[in-house]
Amino acid sequence: MECVLKDLEVYGLESAQLEKVCVLLRERILEVVSHNGGHLSSSLGAIEIIVGMHNVFDKDKHPFIFDTSHQAYAHKLLTGRFEAFSTLRQIGGISGFVRPSESPYDYFIAGHSSTAISVGVGVAKAYALKGIDHVPVVMVGDGSLSAGLAYEALDELGDRKYPLVIVLNDNEMSIAKPIGAISNALSHLMARPLYQSLREKIKNILKSMPEGVNYLANRFEESFKLITPGILFEELGISYLGPVDGHNLEAITQAFQIAKDTKGPLLIHAQTTKGKGYQIAEGKYEKWHGVGPFDLKTGQSLKSAPKPLSPTQVYSDTLFELASQDDKIVGVTAAMPGGTGLGKLIDSYPQRFWDVAIAEQHAVTSMAALAKEGFKPFVSIYSTFLQRAFDQIVHDVGIMSLPVKFAIDRAGIVGEDGETHQGLLDTAYLRPIPNMVLLAPRDNATLKQAIYFANQYNQGPCAFRYPRGSFLLPDGAFEAKPYTLGKCEWLQEGGKILLVGYGNGVGRAYATLKLLEAEGLEVGLLDLCFLKPLDSDLQNILPRYSKIYVFSDSYLMGGVGSALLEFLGGGVYLKSFEVGDLYVLHGNSVAVECTLKIDPTTLAQEILKDNS
Repeated sequence: MECVLKDLEVYGLESAQLEKVCVLLRERILEVVSHNGGHLSSSLGAIEIIVGMHNVFDKDKHPFIFDTSHQAYAHKLLTGRFEAFSTLRQIGGISGFVRPSESPYDYFIAGHSSTAISVGVGVAKAYALKGIDHVPVVMVGDGSLSAGLAYEALDELGDRKYPLVIVLNDNEMSIAKPIGAISNALSHLMARPLYQSLREKIKNILKSMPEGVNYLANRFEESFKLITPGILFEELGISYLGPVDGHNLEAITQAFQIAKDTKGPLLIHAQTTKGKGYQIAEGKYEKWHGVGPFDLKTGQSLKSAPKPLSPTQVYSDTLFELASQDDKIVGVTAAMPGGTGLGKLIDSYPQRFWDVAIAEQHAVTSMAALAKEGFKPFVSIYSTFLQRAFDQIVHDVGIMSLPVKFAIDRAGIVGEDGETHQGLLDTAYLRPIPNMVLLAPRDNATLKQAIYFANQYNQGPCAFRYPRGSFLLPDGAFEAKPYTLGKCEWLQEGGKILLVGYGNGVGRAYATLKLLEAEGLEVGLLDLCFLKPLDSDLQNILPRYSKIYVFSDSYLMGGVGSALLEFLGGGVYLKSFEVGDLYVLHGNSVAVECTLKIDPTTLAQEILKDNS
């Protein structure tokens, strides 16, 4: 067993050995996540399911496809990364999500929700064309089935009948709770090989029976389905097995074996407990979904220094203040009420603020209708997830110029979650949309002013972006003034060199300015405030400077620097310190900035060299 535990090859192992592997995986996940931070409760809750998958399906033949994949830590540990797991979410280390460039056993990238079934259907199609009889195995969480993409894939799968195993890890909302003791007993019956075998035999016999008998038999089976959770999937044409106890290794491996032997699509409904095996985190505690370093014995955070007030909290408090005074203010988030700060508004005003689950497209379009009806809708979504609703922003909001207010959280570099979560694209994908107003506050005080501005702006849609954690600019560095549409703000005049900041870029520009001044260089500092519309005075301001440097947490292509050059039509020396043409990997945000060479020290050195 020592050899087994060392290399963690579990394919074909007996149940007693599998139990020991689960204990080892749980200990390793707790050890590393308590030190590095990461996604804890979902990964602990999925251990037995993942061990069962690896036990029944040969990983060298069957691709394992994860949805979102923050629950896939056990999979990483079972695929040659047990020792390297100590580098979880660190620069140059193991990603917190599955990543094909990291391991051949990470079949497909997965940082956004609800893609796995669609990927699985695509793989099954490819295998059918190639004549390969391997079965893709897809693992999804219950929340993933709140997104339309999952149902689009299920709809085609039920029609085409490709061999595909889907395991639904039901650990929180329980999309279809069992109804009483009868349903529970029937579900256990349906999970047994005897039931599955008899069911197929009955179907074959019925083909030769008179129509009336066939009808009665089918109605008899349907009456079973109506009091079990599988009716939705069965009606879509996908065989259903469950509910199965997702922490019972014998039950879950038996279910996988049945699925492996079944021709066509089959969904295993496994019920699990988030945080399983670490009592402090067991249950529906959102704070244990994604955690920082913590003490294993007490569960207390190890971060000693108090955090400054986060932009998310400022947004939450300010919107709550406005909503308590104006019943026309409404809002929506997509499965992130805590992360976006909308939780307390949903609790206080449940008729006006909604969590629509993982449905960004629906969130945007439904708010467009509310705007048309005279309400003031705030759409609170992370930058990376708002990408999913691009067409709705254009078609349902932009064309009719509806006054929807987009509060874009986690804009810029987000750190440990890596390339699937970096909020670097919103500037580029929103800027071309006609009628869209774009602004970005530089600190908590100006964030409040941005929310006030958005609340009063009714000529069309507007979007304001703010970072994760905290602004780079210290609170109180500059006075916060009310925003005026399309007007920039001087923070410091002087010299022939101008630093232009946008949003969190102002803080980076300010830190760079201090380093330049220490070297005797006189520079000016301008807060752009609005990227769209740009201040018409910039036509006169910018040409007065010999060199202009742009700072913004966005991509260089389609970013702030390119907007200024388009606006000016050339004739100026302008260099932008935005992010280059690459996907930004995971790691501590400060360390990531250093690797990208956009930290203040590196930028100050580059400007000094440029002006020597």
